[in-house]
Amino acid sequence: MSQKLISFSAIFLLQIANTAFLPGLAAAGENLTEDQIVEALTAKKEVSRQLVNRPRVDTAAESVFLERIRGLERVLTPEEREEAAVIAKDKPQIDLEITFEYNSAEINSKSLPSVQALGRALNTPDLKGSTFLVAGHTDAAGRDSYNQDLSERRAVSIKRYVVEKFGIPSAGLVTVGYGKTKLKDPAHPFADVNRRVQVSNMSGAMAASK
Repeated sequence: MSQKLISFSAIFLLQIANTAFLPGLAAAGENLTEDQIVEALTAKKEVSRQLVNRPRVDTAAESVFLERIRGLERVLTPEEREEAAVIAKDKPQIDLEITFEYNSAEINSKSLPSVQALGRALNTPDLKGSTFLVAGHTDAAGRDSYNQDLSERRAVSIKRYVVEKFGIPSAGLVTVGYGKTKLKDPAHPFADVNRRVQVSNMSGAMAASK
């Protein structure tokens, strides 16, 4: 084996090792733990307003909007979806790689540990009582309308599971679907990473102070 190949292999293995021990992260395809979810959803996101290309957040208007969508049983309107996305952008959040049965909103058995960890995490003192946005996303395959409907049904499926199995208050979980409009990896629109459920703590870091 050449010296160049040995050096490259050593660097590659070092990068894997460093990634593996970052707190709060799980390797792709692995189920998340309760602690990882709690850590992610209570983290303070330091955002420089000078570097963000949008106006300063109106916290009063944000609170009014969140109160309005809490407990909604209907699907959010396109305008509400976008407003929720803007608010969630700077909130603590985590992507759950949850797989579903083909062409279905039924949670696959191999993803149940992550969904169960989410249920336990939302019942912890740090997160209990907060408002969470449960957002479904798809990859770029298929029609816009089909993906929109599928992403909404999958978000509702996650909400229903944690409400029924863990007693999470239904009003505190707002579901929304974004279809294929907000790809996590736009350079690879059909990649698995785009098919995800994102949970955002819309109460921000305030939950930790309750």
